[in-house]
Amino acid sequence: QVQLVESGGGLVQAGGSLRLSCAASGRTFSNYAMGWFRQAPGKERECVAVISWSGSRTYYADSVKGRFTISRDDAKNVVYLQMNSLKPEDTAVYYCAADATQRWRTSSSESDYDYWGQGTQVTVSS
Repeated sequence: QVQLVESGGGLVQAGGSLRLSCAASGRTFSNYAMGWFRQAPGKERECVAVISWSGSRTYYADSVKGRFTISRDDAKNVVYLQMNSLKPEDTAVYYCAADATQRWRTSSSESDYDYWGQGTQVTVSS
C-alpha cells in the first residue's frame, strides 16, 4: 500500500509561482511512475505531468508545457511540480498519483494509476 500526501497549494496571483510536493510512503516509491493531475470545478480530471520511475522520461499536457516542471527525489520519496507563470485557468485541485504497474510508461490516463493523494487546492487570481 502506498499513501500519497500533497502539499504546497494556495492562492497566488497570475504570473506567480508555486511548488507542489507529494510525499509518498512505502519503500518501493522509486519503482513507480508518478503523475500530477488536476480537476477544475465542473470539469473532468486531466493529466498535467508525468515522470517515469527513473526520471528519464516526462510527459506534459500542452497547456502547461514550458511553464510546469515535474521532478522527483527518490531519496526523500517526494515528487514535485514546479508551476511558473500561473494563469487563472490553472485553478484546480491538484492530485498526485502513482502508477505501480508499469514503471516505464508515462501514461496520461488516470485509469493507469493505482494510488492517489487527497489533493491540494491551487487558486490563481487575475
